[in-house]
Amino acid sequence: MTSAYILANVAVTNPEQYEEYKKWSSAAMQAHGAEVCVRGGKVEVLEGDWTPDRLVLLKFASVEAAKAFDASPEYGKARAARQGAAIMRMVIVEGV
Repeated sequence: MTSAYILANVAVTNPEQYEEYKKWSSAAMQAHGAEVCVRGGKVEVLEGDWTPDRLVLLKFASVEAAKAFDASPEYGKARAARQGAAIMRMVIVEGV
C-alpha cells in the first residue's frame, strides 16, 4: 500500500477564530491516524517565487485514508469552524 500526504497552504485571516479550527482539526487528525509532519513551522524559499503562508503536511497510510479524513464528520466540524478564518489550498499527494 502506498502512503499519501495531504499538503495544505493556509492563509489565516482571523487568527483567533482559526484557533477553534486547529482544535477540531487536531481531533480529526487523531481520529484518522494522521501523522503530523509539518504544522506551521518556519518556511524558507530555496527556489522559485512561491511564498507559502502556513504549511501543513499530514501523512496517511493510503490515499483512501487521506480521503476518508477529508470527508469525515470530524473534519467537517473543523472545516465549518474555519469558515471566515482562513483561505485553504489543499491537495492529496501519493507517496512512494
